[in-house]
Amino acid sequence: MNPLFADGGQMDYYVIVEKARKTGKIDKGTNEVTKAIERDVAKAVFYAGDVSPKEIVAHIPLICKEKNIPCFEVDSKQKLGIAVGIPVSTSSVAIIELGDAENDLEGLKAQEVEARKFKDDDKEEAES
Repeated sequence: MNPLFADGGQMDYYVIVEKARKTGKIDKGTNEVTKAIERDVAKAVFYAGDVSPKEIVAHIPLICKEKNIPCFEVDSKQKLGIAVGIPVSTSSVAIIELGDAENDLEGLKAQEVEARKFKDDDKEEAES
């Protein structure tokens, strides 16, 4: 079994973040991540879906889309904090240098494209 896949075949985002932390460079926290996106140095962004209030991270997917940076929502800010090697939770992480996570991110992007294509096909079928 591929260690990058969690149950159900979904890519484990946390493994990618941890690998990038160990072999590349990351920024953590909403302010640092926002700066990395705006400066066009972020290669990928992960943000937690359990942040409260949601407005703290609500802008992240929007500016990522505007800058054409891959952006992924993860389920837990606590797990995201563990993945980046800090003893507290973090709301978001930007990968600045991929290191050994480069192939993993390419696989993740391909998986997202396939999922989007499948979703679009379903939508077209429903409209027919």
